[in-house]
Amino acid sequence: MIIVTRNLSPDDAAWLRMREALWPDADRDAHLDEMSVSMMYPETRATFLAHTEKGLVVGFAEVSIRSEPVNGARTTPVGFLEGLYVHPDYRRHGAAGKLVGKVEQWVLEQGCHELASDTDVANTVSQAVHTALGFEETERVVYFRKELG
Repeated sequence: MIIVTRNLSPDDAAWLRMREALWPDADRDAHLDEMSVSMMYPETRATFLAHTEKGLVVGFAEVSIRSEPVNGARTTPVGFLEGLYVHPDYRRHGAAGKLVGKVEQWVLEQGCHELASDTDVANTVSQAVHTALGFEETERVVYFRKELG
């Protein structure tokens, strides 16, 4: 059985390990900074941890309240699913659904009427997970840059 609780510790080692697995391009200090900042604003940011009955942390979800317009959203402010990760050994057991369920509840409590998210256009696994969790695709974007000088 998977249990989901709100994380209130900025130095949770399991959360850090999972962040590093989800976002491997960021260095450890960047993760630790983000984790600390998220704890400073409990009214606009939250982290939820999924764990087994024995206390093993197997997943997390990070959410924020964004007051600026969000692509595809119809309302402002909007809840934004910043990150969702479940350890590979625990996928397809309902952990992601339970995490997003807690996120949705928290977003509603903050007065928002929508939950938005994004993923890389090439990340078809994440797209399938979002669809399975009830998200609808609103648009696709490809960003460009050109270095000058």
